[in-house]
Amino acid sequence: MTEAFFPEFFKSFFIAFGVLLGGSFLGAFSSFLMGQPALIEMDRLSKILRIWAIIAAIGGTFDTLYSFERGLLDGKTLDLFKQFLLILSALGGAQAGATIIEWLTQEHIS
Repeated sequence: MTEAFFPEFFKSFFIAFGVLLGGSFLGAFSSFLMGQPALIEMDRLSKILRIWAIIAAIGGTFDTLYSFERGLLDGKTLDLFKQFLLILSALGGAQAGATIIEWLTQEHIS
């Protein structure tokens, strides 16, 4: 990690948030252009894109795995804790984006 922790923490949140919202909106727009129900597709895409938003936010899996290895095997628990917080931040960003899409589409209401 070459950057300070807190900017990285906030970037992780908003990258996951943006990937989820952007991917869902663009997918819904393409669905609209093809004559399909856009809101249903937006809700479906938000469920599918969650894991990809998290992976994009943490910068791929190899750096994270390396930090976990360094934290566990070399005794650098601070790096391990920081990576855990970055993953939680990405999870929070993806969940926030999915919640906004759920509010927008109201697909959860039967």
